[in-house]
Amino acid sequence: MKIFAMGDLHLSLGETVDKPMDMFGSIWADHTERLYENWKNLVSNQDVVILCGDLSWGLRLEEAMADLNWIHHLPGKKILFKGNHDLWWQSAGKLNQLYEDGSMAFMQNHCYIIEEESGRRIAVCGSRGWSCPGVDGFTEHDEKIYERELLRLQFSLEEGKASGADVLLGALHYPPTNDKMQPSGFTRLMSQYGVKTCVYGHLHGKDGFKRGLQGVYNGVAYHLVSLDYLEGIPKEVLV
Repeated sequence: MKIFAMGDLHLSLGETVDKPMDMFGSIWADHTERLYENWKNLVSNQDVVILCGDLSWGLRLEEAMADLNWIHHLPGKKILFKGNHDLWWQSAGKLNQLYEDGSMAFMQNHCYIIEEESGRRIAVCGSRGWSCPGVDGFTEHDEKIYERELLRLQFSLEEGKASGADVLLGALHYPPTNDKMQPSGFTRLMSQYGVKTCVYGHLHGKDGFKRGLQGVYNGVAYHLVSLDYLEGIPKEVLV
């Protein structure tokens, strides 16, 4: 069994959704088809794929269902986190009732336990995240959302720790720091709870990629996994 990660699929397969991504550069041309081929070539039904938000351009759940069904039919178990553009995501409880085969887990405030054949247990813990203090234009409204997302991450990490998991794996949509790479509540929690690896998305383009924390910081290995950064190839996560 392998664990993969990717964020920012930005799908728009619904008949009423028109959001072509190639306007954002050639890397997005036919990105759905390329992702499909890469995913099918790399991922088996025994594997797990962490999806770090911004999955569908649908505004309502009925508009996003074509995209969610497309993801559902891909190989592997999918662990889905919310992104800032996932406006269709209103209730994780409701979303987790959509697919009875257990291959789609929508995460909010909780963790997902992966049982390896060796007996090792990995808890995937995370939240959407948010812009961090110190970024230009950070407002009181941002501060409220930031604090709420920290609580959601802590709830998830606490559940992972209480489960007795051998390894905690972190997942966010937003990067864990501001663009100055300064410490944040997200990096503090990841280190405090002994997370080994954290994946995140949200950043796009060469200038955007530079604003993301990469490498080991306070004992945690951080990886940017937005689709255009990975060139549409799901990244295997080693923990």
